[in-house]
Amino acid sequence: MAVTDEAIEKIKAMIVSGALRPGDRLPKESELAAELGLSRNSLREAVRALSLIRILDVRQGDGTYVTSLDPQLLLEALSFVVDFHRDDAVLEFLAVRRILEPAATAMAATRISEQQLDALSSQLDKLGPDPSVEELVARDLDFHRGIASASGNSVLCSLLESLSGPTTRARVRRGLTQEDAVARTLREHRAILSALRDRDAEAARSWATVHIASVEQWLRSTL
Repeated sequence: MAVTDEAIEKIKAMIVSGALRPGDRLPKESELAAELGLSRNSLREAVRALSLIRILDVRQGDGTYVTSLDPQLLLEALSFVVDFHRDDAVLEFLAVRRILEPAATAMAATRISEQQLDALSSQLDKLGPDPSVEELVARDLDFHRGIASASGNSVLCSLLESLSGPTTRARVRRGLTQEDAVARTLREHRAILSALRDRDAEAARSWATVHIASVEQWLRSTL
C-alpha cells in the first residue's frame, strides 16, 4: 500500500504542477513508470485508485486521461461516501447544511437572474397548495439546487448536492408525521423566493436558516 501511495502522490504532483493538465493523456505505462521510478504494478494500482475518485479516466483501447477536474465531477466521490451514513448522523448533515445553504442563498440574492427567479416561481406554482409529500421533497431538492446554482460557486453547489441525500428520508418522514409540515415548507419557500426577488441577501440567508433549522428541530425532537 505504501508503494501505491507513493505512486498516487507522484501522479498527483504531475497534475498539481501542471505537467499534466485536464484532458491530457498520460504517457504509456512503461514510459511513465520509468519516468517516475515506479514499478508498473504500483503505477497500475495508483491509476485504478485515481480513476475511482474521478481524477483519471481509463479508456479501454485508447489510454488514460486526466479528467476535466471539474468540482462537480470530483465531489461525486464525496456523494458516494455520504450514502453510507448512519441514521444517527443525519442531524450532523443537517447542521452542515444549515451552515452552507444560507450562505449559498445569500450569495444567490445578488447574482440570480430574473429568468432564474421566474423558473423558481414556476416550480412553486406547479406544486399547488396541497402536493404529496414525495412530490414536495423532490421539488424541494430542485428548488434549493436552483438557488445553489445561482450562487455562482460550483464548489459550494456540488457540496450541497452531495449533502442533500442523507436528509431526504428525514424530510419525507417529517412531511408524513408532522402536522402542517407541507404548508410550512411551502410558506418558507415563498419567503426565500421573495427575499431573492428583493435582492435582500440577509433576509434570504435568514429564511434559508429557518427552513433548514425547522427540519433539524423536528428531527431532534423525534430521536
